[in-house]
Amino acid sequence: MQTNNSVHNLNTSLVEALAQKLVAKRWIMATAESCTGGGIAAALTDLAGSSAWFDAGYVTYSNAAKQKMLGVNSAHFSAGGPGAVSEEVVREMSAGAVARSEANVAVAVSGVAGPGGGSAEKPVGMVWIGWCVEGESSAQCYFFDGDRERIRQETVAAALQGLLSRI
Repeated sequence: MQTNNSVHNLNTSLVEALAQKLVAKRWIMATAESCTGGGIAAALTDLAGSSAWFDAGYVTYSNAAKQKMLGVNSAHFSAGGPGAVSEEVVREMSAGAVARSEANVAVAVSGVAGPGGGSAEKPVGMVWIGWCVEGESSAQCYFFDGDRERIRQETVAAALQGLLSRI
């Protein structure tokens, strides 16, 4: 398991590499975050000059905010729907972030950071990450170990790594 400082250093390196790729392609990005509470946007904007390639960050913690701010289908949150922590929701969150901003690419996260809120079906540490790159969406489910801070930090790192590999 990585220490908090090594995760921070990894994220800084990932942001620098991501910034280079975005600038080279003249692309702009956005974030749509739930369980990280703006942590991805914070990591991105820690880098001086990020205004050249970062447009917007949506922190949509509630289901209502996901619907209103990002256009996520309300049926996902009704009985029988997949719920907030799902592939469908993060794909719609990332697509909604692109549609509602000046971005070409976006990353979205929704998960159970803990310490409570988990279930047998969706345990603490389960996080869905979605990416929308030039209209192509993809998503992946992750299971992170540790406390709330560790899960959130690992989510930021995985979201950045995933975006970097997709552009």
